[in-house]
Amino acid sequence: MPHFTTSDGLKLYYDDQGEGLPILCLSGLTRDSRDFDYVLPHLTGFRVIRLDYRGRGQSDWAEDHSSYTIPREAQDVLELLAHLGLDSVAVLGTSRGGLVAMGLAAGAPQVLRGVALNDIGPVIADEGLDVIMGYLGKPPIWSSYEEAAAARPNVMKGFANVPPERWRAEVEKFFNETEEGLSLTYDPRLRDAVIEAGAQPIPDLWPMYDALAGKPLAIIRGANSDLLSPATLAEMQKRRPDAHVAVVPDRGHVPFLDEPEALTALQAWLKDLQ
Repeated sequence: MPHFTTSDGLKLYYDDQGEGLPILCLSGLTRDSRDFDYVLPHLTGFRVIRLDYRGRGQSDWAEDHSSYTIPREAQDVLELLAHLGLDSVAVLGTSRGGLVAMGLAAGAPQVLRGVALNDIGPVIADEGLDVIMGYLGKPPIWSSYEEAAAARPNVMKGFANVPPERWRAEVEKFFNETEEGLSLTYDPRLRDAVIEAGAQPIPDLWPMYDALAGKPLAIIRGANSDLLSPATLAEMQKRRPDAHVAVVPDRGHVPFLDEPEALTALQAWLKDLQ
């Protein structure tokens, strides 16, 4: 399995497949490279690179949980690009991944060819944050994949018309199944890092979003998202009327990215990149 070693000594997992313009897929807060399993078949003709952040998936956990921050994760991205010999990539960022992309736009704009934001923007709604903190870093209450998948429709209240096999695939991404029950696929101390980050003044993220000016942009929102509000999306569109925007029905935070509406926006974005 491909790994690279960061400047602070962690081995991070990545997947690299296909040929063509490189697209780096960055996942949500507690997720990993498997976030993009559903959209991957629709990215033929591109080189698709998927990263497991530090403390997630098949990557090492940090000794110091305080390194689980967006700036450090952005640095990890830059070190991955150096490892791969890439000067620039397009980024498909889901939730946390979109925040990392906006951080790169402000701090290292030369490495970005374009960005697609999946259910994330410069303003993060408190309602969505409360939901995340309700489960972040806590042991699963279900004993098996089967039990967790059956509960998923009630847990994911913003979602409808999701087949049972999709929920089963999702819980297999979130949890490991053991003889003792389910366990998390990420370092539970991520919760401590998020709490500590939240104790600091919240920076204005609009300048980071505005730093995407001139780069191909797509914005995808779940119609029932509790993290990216309609008002924030409207302001994002106002500032970037050229962005390819999709609002995906029957989806909360976050769309799976293989919905027709999401794919239409992504395909237009990919065309702009070329």
